Amino acid sequence: MMGADHLKFSELYGSEPELEAGAPGRVNLLGEHTDYNDGYVLPTAIPQRTQVEMARSQDEWCRFYSANFDELVRYRAGGAIAHGFTGYVAGCLEVLREAGCAIAPVNLLIRSEVPIGAGLSSSAALEVAVLRGLRGLFQLDIDDLAIALLAQQAEIRFAGVRCGIMDQMAASFGDVLHMLFLDTRTLERRLLPLPEHAELIVLDSGVPRRLAASAYNQRRQECEEAARRLGVMALRDIGDLAITESLPEPLNRRARHVFSENQRVLLAVSGVSAEEFGELMNASHASLRDDYEVSVPALDLLVELLQKQPAVYGARLTGAGFGGACVALAKAGQAAAVKATALAAYRAQGHDGRVLV
Repeated sequence: MMGADHLKFSELYGSEPELEAGAPGRVNLLGEHTDYNDGYVLPTAIPQRTQVEMARSQDEWCRFYSANFDELVRYRAGGAIAHGFTGYVAGCLEVLREAGCAIAPVNLLIRSEVPIGAGLSSSAALEVAVLRGLRGLFQLDIDDLAIALLAQQAEIRFAGVRCGIMDQMAASFGDVLHMLFLDTRTLERRLLPLPEHAELIVLDSGVPRRLAASAYNQRRQECEEAARRLGVMALRDIGDLAITESLPEPLNRRARHVFSENQRVLLAVSGVSAEEFGELMNASHASLRDDYEVSVPALDLLVELLQKQPAVYGARLTGAGFGGACVALAKAGQAAAVKATALAAYRAQGHDGRVLV
């Protein structure tokens, strides 16, 4: 956290907030790069949340204050949208207006514990928190599914990020005690218990995801081309792994990852032990590294250091890749020791990691 986190809503706007709302960040346990292939994903909410205080504005201007950035922005409906966090917030207001919802200008104070830029969906947490707040403030008739879909549209159209639906669904439906099994094509979903006798660890590799955006778009294009060549709507529709062998490099490996990753998610939700779940995580990382090629040496090292520990069931990169975070499943009660040991070894090899969860 940085910025003026101590600042009160009343000090900013001269009145008390009318309402407060929040939403969590998320970490994806299995199902990486499957969402835009109409596949299956398995995220869970993390303890860190984004909180928004809001009240009706007394004039035609909206005002958004981010405590994390110590930045106050003014915005008027239909006006130019500044870069940064403003796009996500203003986008939420605009998609509601376009949907015919009766809303008025608002003042907002935003505080977030979700690490920004670490691949834990700080943007989706912000969008869902804002939409939840607006729903409560103006008594809007929109359910949690509509909030997720509106949040996705806000990010795509007003923040310029061509995202799938996983992050917004996780922020809208997820909790820290369950995994959210989501079919990204049908939006069918189930909350399932986390593996027994285990707890989650999320570590930041310290490597910025500089290539993530361009590589993400390239991987999407490769998957779309592979699906076209195979004559299916999306790679989720592959029924037999063998048909991927007819594709040229690297499309064959991209399709193989998507097929095998979907199978890992389906197996995980069929009811497996923590040991088996960890093996699926290890296999997922190998596939992301070798077939999908979205890992980097630092991520591979951090994952390996986690996997080597007896108290760890499994570990993998999480998120788009090319930097960012790793997630691990550890024996209950031993997560603190695992984190300390892994990070000490990681730093001894010249890297700067940190604990996220």
